[in-house]
Amino acid sequence: MARGPAYEKTGRQQALRIAMAVVSIFCVLQHSPAWPAAAGAAKSADSAPCIIDPLYNAGNVDCGVAIDRKKSPFYPSRMTTADGGLLSSGMFDPPELCKGCHPEIYNQWKGSMHSNAWNDPVYLALMRQSSKATGGLTDNLCIGCHTPIGVTTGEATPGGEKMGKLAKNGVQCDFCHNISATIGVGNGSFVLTPRKYGRPLKFGPFKDARSPYHDTAYSELHTMSEICGTCHNVTHPTNRIPLERTYDEWKDSPYPAAGIGCQECHMTPGPGYVKNPGRAAIGGKERENIFTHYFVGGNTTVTAMLGSEKHARLAVEMLQGAARMELISARNVRPGATATVVIRVHNSGAGHKLPTGFPEGREMWVDFRALDGEGKELYRLGRIDGEGRLEEGAASFKVVLGDDEGKIIDLEVWKASRILHDSRILPRGYADVTFDFQVPADLTGNLTIKADLCYHSFSQAFVDLLMGKEAPKVQTVVMTTLTGQAEVAPP
Repeated sequence: MARGPAYEKTGRQQALRIAMAVVSIFCVLQHSPAWPAAAGAAKSADSAPCIIDPLYNAGNVDCGVAIDRKKSPFYPSRMTTADGGLLSSGMFDPPELCKGCHPEIYNQWKGSMHSNAWNDPVYLALMRQSSKATGGLTDNLCIGCHTPIGVTTGEATPGGEKMGKLAKNGVQCDFCHNISATIGVGNGSFVLTPRKYGRPLKFGPFKDARSPYHDTAYSELHTMSEICGTCHNVTHPTNRIPLERTYDEWKDSPYPAAGIGCQECHMTPGPGYVKNPGRAAIGGKERENIFTHYFVGGNTTVTAMLGSEKHARLAVEMLQGAARMELISARNVRPGATATVVIRVHNSGAGHKLPTGFPEGREMWVDFRALDGEGKELYRLGRIDGEGRLEEGAASFKVVLGDDEGKIIDLEVWKASRILHDSRILPRGYADVTFDFQVPADLTGNLTIKADLCYHSFSQAFVDLLMGKEAPKVQTVVMTTLTGQAEVAPP
């Protein structure tokens, strides 16, 4: 009997339903206490939650984590190499060699947070605590983006005992310019290809680049934010909680449609996108724009602590170009009454949430004051107490993580299983904050309103808890200041 297209289509649909049903049943059984492997799984590193490799629409699904530890020596980092195996340190060149032809770019990179990705003392203290608490299960995930060469060569350990000088250079020239592809977004989802045909190979943004030392290959990826997204999205490797989402925050913002990516803000001479004509190498072609390699972000404390006042200053400048405030209203400003002041905080310059990144640390808040005509403080909300903590009730912008019991995670991010609170401001968005305070019964004239928008890379309380006597002194950056007047109405 002849069977037409309708019959064949129905058959395919039935087959697909059966296949999906089998997968669904497998998922249920795998998560069920009755599943035979469940009892043992609770004791092993491969325990639940079960993350199943997507079978349908796989080209559009990125689960954000490494799926199969048996396939990668770098698990739970998603990093890989051209052949999936370990590399040798001899395949990579030290930054000092690159400096010979690229001195200006080298000098910009040296002292940056990228160059200090491994040496950052706050990172080292937190990573080593995490390693100890998890029995080493988080090692490759953390270290993979802080010394990717150290992980791909097998040298990296939490204590750094087996690491050579090259690996301790953190995020360096021969990491970024050896990325040949990505396999997704986040958790180190890059592919390293340092050599091809036995020769050193570098990937970059110019189609006509030539070098007397190494082979060159044009890489569109190096002009795109996706290369930054390989590390600047972080997902909990077992429960898939989004710990950091800087890349996604940008991707979901108006900035991509405007043609503004990570490089246009973080690889330019100053705040805002400014073209930087010049040469990438001695003897190289004159270019309309050379991206700078300061990699300026929001960390002012560590760069200064490790000796680069220039990178710390650039970070302050970037923060001061990221936001603005405006006075929306001042109501009921009468002697003896409760006045209400509303201030609008704009994320006017950051292409991601403000603040972004490192959830245990980054915090922005409004330090609000009301003053009388002689400058006497009548009310304040937004102080930092003697232990380095922000005053309770202050208008704060940050993300708060929680554990299985809903308790706030201050330090042990590996225990995080949920997001309790996220008050950060979306790109080109704003937040209105309200301050209520008592007006003195004898006040006359004008009321002065002052507000500082403040920022911490991390709180003093956090680094004190983490590092004890070795904790650095945290800098409070005033991003922008608002001053306004409100006339005191007659009683």
